[in-house]
Amino acid sequence: MIRTATILSIAILLAASGPAFADNGLKEGAPGLKSAGSLTFGPTGILFVADTKGAAIFAIDTGDISGDASSAKVNVDKLGEKVAAMLGTKADQVQINDIAANPASGNVYLSVSRGRGPDALPVILRVTSAGKIEELKLDKVKFARASLPNAPEDKVTGTGTRQSNARNESITDMAFIENQVIVAGLSNEDFASNLRAIPFPFKDVNDGAGIEIYHGAHGKLETRSPVRTFVPINFGTEPQIIAAYTCTPLVRIPLSELKPGAKVRGTTIAELGNRNRPLDIVAYTKGGKHYLLMANSARGVMKIGTDQLYPKEGINEKVSDKAGQTYDTVGDLKDVTQLDKLNDTHAVILIEANGGAELKTIALP
Repeated sequence: MIRTATILSIAILLAASGPAFADNGLKEGAPGLKSAGSLTFGPTGILFVADTKGAAIFAIDTGDISGDASSAKVNVDKLGEKVAAMLGTKADQVQINDIAANPASGNVYLSVSRGRGPDALPVILRVTSAGKIEELKLDKVKFARASLPNAPEDKVTGTGTRQSNARNESITDMAFIENQVIVAGLSNEDFASNLRAIPFPFKDVNDGAGIEIYHGAHGKLETRSPVRTFVPINFGTEPQIIAAYTCTPLVRIPLSELKPGAKVRGTTIAELGNRNRPLDIVAYTKGGKHYLLMANSARGVMKIGTDQLYPKEGINEKVSDKAGQTYDTVGDLKDVTQLDKLNDTHAVILIEANGGAELKTIALP
């Protein structure tokens, strides 16, 4: 049945939805992360960490299950300096790759690189409501590993400013929904853009689905550009992935279509402006209406409505600028590079400007 463009009901699927697992397959030891990138939380304080260099997802039991996320507020100024001092280095040798709020406690976790380049050391930090920064020690934790079977080769190609390593984009974003970790990134397949659903507890990891989209700003079909950030939401009873790409198409992909080996054509539901890279996205409800909040490299923070997220037909022709679902720019949010929902009314954001960084709790706009 074709649904109308007006959405009567959207249930936002929380990252930590699903039951607590009595047998989650975690065993005690040292994970041996080669890198630490995207983060997301699953049930009962389990943190999923993307290791792009190792082409793997780690599930780590943080043991952090006490607290009240509904009243949490996390605010830390001079974050880069404080993290650098804690790690015994300088602020310019610290890179914060992602943030994730733990819905079981309200504490915020950071994935950090100590150093720059391929030899940077991965670190996971926890920031409490009191502003205390703690390292999550990884020498003896309960964890499980899921290795990606078809990740790009770890190899630098190109010359000069065009050098790149596709392995660095083997995992671009993650979310936990319906007892699965949804992983976006690049594979070594012809349809390099990949979305895969990995059941948790981890067992076998499938090859995922190759994703094709129509990019209205470029006026062509694309299969090799990775999803930069995404959020799972639910239209009635049908879970969907809302994915954002560089330059900036917004695409809807049914979760049910992410079958191993499938070739999936997403529906382009918006073109939000070129020369821009989406950085992070969350979904929320306010005043009985449903919104997406997305941070961007060049176009600020967008508050995106949801009334046109399920069109009968998507964008299939070249557009000169913007089309489809509209948005408002949240003018008082500037230099936001990461964001995550802290609770139903607040988000935590990472602001990076003038070489400095801070964590700040904001009311969802």
